[in-house]
Amino acid sequence: MELRELGYFVAVFEEGSVSAAARRSHISQPSVSAALAALEAELGTTLFLRHRRGVAPTAAADQLYPTARRLIAEAEALRAAFRAPPAPRAPVEVGVLRALDAARGRELLRALAASPELQLRLVEPEARCDVRVISRGMLRAGETFRPLWSERFVVALPAAHPLALRPTLRAADLLGQPFIERCHCEHARQFARRQPRVEPVAVAASEEWALALVAAGVGVAIVPAGSVRADPQIAVRPLADVAVTREIGLALRARLPQPIVRLCAAVQARFATAARAA
Repeated sequence: MELRELGYFVAVFEEGSVSAAARRSHISQPSVSAALAALEAELGTTLFLRHRRGVAPTAAADQLYPTARRLIAEAEALRAAFRAPPAPRAPVEVGVLRALDAARGRELLRALAASPELQLRLVEPEARCDVRVISRGMLRAGETFRPLWSERFVVALPAAHPLALRPTLRAADLLGQPFIERCHCEHARQFARRQPRVEPVAVAASEEWALALVAAGVGVAIVPAGSVRADPQIAVRPLADVAVTREIGLALRARLPQPIVRLCAAVQARFATAARAA
């Protein structure tokens, strides 16, 4: 049994899919599948049940997970004990958009914190800082945009709403519906302006509050697909006739120190590699 195999197992367990674990581990999906198969053969048990949306852990996986996490942590602690003390690191201030895809957001923070030369400091995306993680529409004059990924917007509506019975929706279906506006999202505001009969009933300052209002039955909202967590009180449906998307990337201010420029280039390359492997 190898720590590498346990590491892939932990990634699959936490991400809930082999493809997401491959992106997180920066390797191909077949490599993760092969490592899982080898681990299952050695243990003589099945660790995951495959289904259309990913994988579900078995009782054996639930039993293995805490031990695997402990072994990986102990191995890392052992390596760290013999490393030379790190040199002082220069600060890099990064403003992060409030609503990010959870899996990609975790991976982005890992990548930003990986530089041995820089100390990461997270601030609000509106603050003056070195780098901002934003959608392209939020770019300021003088900033350079480095794209990381794109995601589509979907309709979030109360689970008991009549429209939740439909597998997909059209923009016309939302006319006359109570609409929850997300004040920090330029795309949702543009959608509401294009549909004059969409009636805003509430304005939410964050993704979490917008989805809380949806779950409470107040209205419907247009939200990025990656921002919606599994919630029995919320139904998520794609818009079939309106392709509203946003592009997330790094906005770099002018004349940054080279260590920060190198870090941003490494982060962009890391996400480009993950996209090709997906």
